[in-house]
Amino acid sequence: MVTAVRAPARVAPAPAESLKGRDLLTLAEYSAAELRTILDRAHELKSLQQRRQPHRWLEGRTLAMLFEKPSLRTRCTFETGMTQLGGHAIDLASEHLQMGTRESVPDIARNLERWVDAIMARVFLHSTVETLAEYARVPVINGLSDLAHPCQILADLLTIEEHKGRLQGLKISYIGDGFNVAHSLLFAAGVLGLELHVATPPDYEPSEVVVAQAREAGRHTGASIHVYHDPRAAAEKADVIYTDSWVSMGQEAERARRLAVFPPYQVNAQLLALAQKDAIVMHCLPAHRGEEITDDVMDGPQSVVFDQAENRLHAQKALLTLLIGSS
Repeated sequence: MVTAVRAPARVAPAPAESLKGRDLLTLAEYSAAELRTILDRAHELKSLQQRRQPHRWLEGRTLAMLFEKPSLRTRCTFETGMTQLGGHAIDLASEHLQMGTRESVPDIARNLERWVDAIMARVFLHSTVETLAEYARVPVINGLSDLAHPCQILADLLTIEEHKGRLQGLKISYIGDGFNVAHSLLFAAGVLGLELHVATPPDYEPSEVVVAQAREAGRHTGASIHVYHDPRAAAEKADVIYTDSWVSMGQEAERARRLAVFPPYQVNAQLLALAQKDAIVMHCLPAHRGEEITDDVMDGPQSVVFDQAENRLHAQKALLTLLIGSS
């Protein structure tokens, strides 16, 4: 564990122009000021939509959406977001692409860059989005990989700010599988100087490389990053309790083994009682009710799960306007 350091005051945003043309593969590639710019833009766009004020900032722009995995939130929020911004999204499901078999990933990137203004890819292997970014001359956005889920965490940070009014000074606890969502929370905590507790079963910890990278970033930002095995310690006086599926897509063969290991990490009323009375409960969805989270907690007054889902739309619209370039 690292010794807690006083978190800095709210960081000033970076110029919007500094993000134009960038890829988003992980949050570790962005500074605190750049993440602040994205979040501020997301708050702005959500307010515009709530006030029914037009914000068609991407007229004539096109986003290619590449899917190797099934999707509800990623597909709907990116496509809806482009429509609301005045642009267009093309849904390229896996049967149309067959990346790496029908056509190589570099060739797909070289084709798409001639037609579209950005590429969003939801894939199994992080190396796929890295290759797309290497060969495409337009921004590439990681919509999910085995390493990271940056768009989800942007929406989560937005949600925490809406409900808590801040990010710094909160005990944020992730309880469950140390996979891609946990990785992106670690990256965000390191960059932004947050207090993050990650509790997983033995052998299901987040990547040591990711933890080390987050802690190294946190040396400069005042982050307090803790990784251990005790879910009750993570829940104790937490301001935010976050969980995710115990069996992610691609891990189905491990289901029986995982279900034997993870029950002590279930977010239920007993675990939630250890947290602050005004703690919020988060889940990136889809949820396996009765496994990682119980119905009474997910549907209870402290749950902000569907606020998170809504905020995927606003966070990704912010990202699109900044990476593609708004008028």
